[in-house]
Amino acid sequence: MNESIDHLIDWLQDAYAMEKHAETILKAQASRLNHYPELKARIEQHIDETIGQQKALETCLEGLDSGPSAMKDLTARMGAFAQALGGGLASDEVVKGAMAGFVFENIEIAAYTTLIAAARECGRDDVRQTCEAILPQEIEMARWLLAHLPQVTETYLARDAVDDDAAKR
Repeated sequence: MNESIDHLIDWLQDAYAMEKHAETILKAQASRLNHYPELKARIEQHIDETIGQQKALETCLEGLDSGPSAMKDLTARMGAFAQALGGGLASDEVVKGAMAGFVFENIEIAAYTTLIAAARECGRDDVRQTCEAILPQEIEMARWLLAHLPQVTETYLARDAVDDDAAKR
């Protein structure tokens, strides 16, 4: 196998682990959002997209006679667990979670942009098309979060002035 394909496989495994990480974080966040129904609904929608993305990436890896990396997956899950646990302790969890989500979506956008270029260079139209289908979902989630950060912040501040527990989640 040539080195470019090896990189493509490695980056696909990274993307798969990244999506597993995202699933863990998003599920933890959604489970705690009691007072932000619009944010919770959008996160739950993105959980479904994320699970679909994982399946699509698995198909890409199988097409390259590979599969997800158990080590990368385990590392991502451990990091996600720690992040989810830590997020639950923050008094301003909803704001920090929305900010972190926006940052994470932009990392995913960069990853899929890289994968598209690598797949094109390797002549793997199947992988390129899959990543091109995933990329708009990540862009849309990032846009949604950016557009809603002011509302989440304002709602948090108003609730925090009255009831700290309701503001947090």
